[in-house]
This record gives sequence, structure tokens and C-alpha cells, in this order.
Amino acid sequence: MNEHPHDPPLFGTQITREALRAVVTEFYRRVFDDVMIGFMFVGKDRQRLIDKEFEFAANLLGAEGIPYTGRSMRAAHAQHTIFGGHFARRLKVLADVLVDLQVAPEVQRVWLDHTMSLRAQITRDTGSECSSSAAAPPPEPPPTDRPIKLGRR
Repeated sequence: MNEHPHDPPLFGTQITREALRAVVTEFYRRVFDDVMIGFMFVGKDRQRLIDKEFEFAANLLGAEGIPYTGRSMRAAHAQHTIFGGHFARRLKVLADVLVDLQVAPEVQRVWLDHTMSLRAQITRDTGSECSSSAAAPPPEPPPTDRPIKLGRR
């Protein structure tokens, strides 16, 4: 069942079973090898994660006959310390894979939006993401009429 009734089913029309399996497999290859979050997957069953993510994504995209048989996101991640930066990195890896494997833009939007909607179930951390420096005004330049001091006072 499509969890977003306002979105038409995308499975089969904009992404096939084989393409979805390829995306999920490549995603977990990158996640396991990632220098920032790969350590969180040491000792985990990669094939099981691929299978559950495939079911989850297929269900999200409106596939019929592919039920999600995993635990809730909250239950699946409760025993792990996952910071906001970890979540953001996973999201970035997913976004890169979707682009690199040329997934339809509408599928990318639905998948990434849904992933973001799950954030509170996966991490309660609200302060470890990097913020955009573009939002902050640039620092004031030092006055030019005074010499600049270097070193200790």
C-alpha cells in the first residue's frame, strides 16, 4: 500500500524491481564502505539490510505484492546511537546513488522526502548537523586604522 495517497504509485512505471534492487544494493555497498558512517555497519548482515530496504522502498513506491517485513524504524534503530550528522550522511549517500543510477526525479523526491520524514524515529539528535555558512553574515573586517596584533598579548 502506498503510504502517501497523494503520490501515485511509482513502482513499475518509473522504477522497475530490478532497478530498485540495483539502487538498494549500491546504496548499501557505499554505506558499508563510507568513511563517516561505515563503522556503524561493521558486523551487520548486509544482505538482510538490502532485503529489508528493498521491501521498504518498494512499499513506499507503491509496489503490490512486496510487503515490508522489517521492524518499525524506531525499533530498528533504538539500540544505536545515531547523531543527526550520521542521518544526514546516510541521506547524502542515498541521494548520490539515486542520481548516479539515474533514478527518475519523481522517485528521488518521494524517496528522499519520506526518508526525511522518518528522521525523528531514527535519531533524537537535533544539533549535530553542519549548518550552512551561507546563512551567516560574513565577519566584519578588522578596522584598517589599527595595526593587527599577532600572537599573545
